[in-house]
Amino acid sequence: MSHPPPNAPVLYSFPSPEELVSPLADFVLKAQKESIDKKGRFTLAISGGSLPKQLKGLIKLGDAVKWSKWQVFYADERAVPLDHDDSNHRLCMAELFSHVPIPQNNIHAIDTSYLDDLEELSDAYEKELIQEFAQKDSARFPVFDLILLGIGPDGHTCSLFPGHELLAEEDRWVAYIEDSPKPPPKRITLTYPVVNHAMRVAFVATGAGKIDILPAILDEPEKGLPASRVKPVYPGQVYWFVDDAASSKVKYPKTEPKL
Repeated sequence: MSHPPPNAPVLYSFPSPEELVSPLADFVLKAQKESIDKKGRFTLAISGGSLPKQLKGLIKLGDAVKWSKWQVFYADERAVPLDHDDSNHRLCMAELFSHVPIPQNNIHAIDTSYLDDLEELSDAYEKELIQEFAQKDSARFPVFDLILLGIGPDGHTCSLFPGHELLAEEDRWVAYIEDSPKPPPKRITLTYPVVNHAMRVAFVATGAGKIDILPAILDEPEKGLPASRVKPVYPGQVYWFVDDAASSKVKYPKTEPKL
């Protein structure tokens, strides 16, 4: 049986990073509602970097966000203590989760007792995913309702870097990297089979620092940059939330946001 090809990305561009915040929050809210209506929970994976700050619009939405139904995982994480400056968990807590009534058990951080053994660290995190997904969905790979990602100026996303052997990983849900070209070198990351089984993946990229990499990702996907390889299987969909500074050189067609 042949499957339909992946859906083309949807590109939204806003005049400024500030003007992106509210539409992004509404987008997450819509994904939440659909997921909870369908199966009573909302599964989300989130990256670090500037992304958590860009989710601050969720704090203002109050009771519309059903935090008790959220199950939050990290799209990638650094092999550092949870209170370390490099920890994505610490960043997400500081920018978002400490300001909202989400049950702490619903936020899945890494098991820091395995920081010295990356194989064990990634296995333990994979078991967290299996506990949430495999027993409920009995799928070969987890199907996240939403994965929120950033991109680096080299086109990396999660901790999947250009030219790295992890780009070819097809079996594991969570893999580790000891030689990240960007510090810190030791990390774990979701793999493409997981990212590409999500119902929705939303990239958030703002600022003139992304001006050259966005065309390379969106206009020249054949270059195979890590972010270009995010192509969820049908009916999954990729969305881009960017500002005009980042997208000024992009030829890819922009979609008018329905606000």
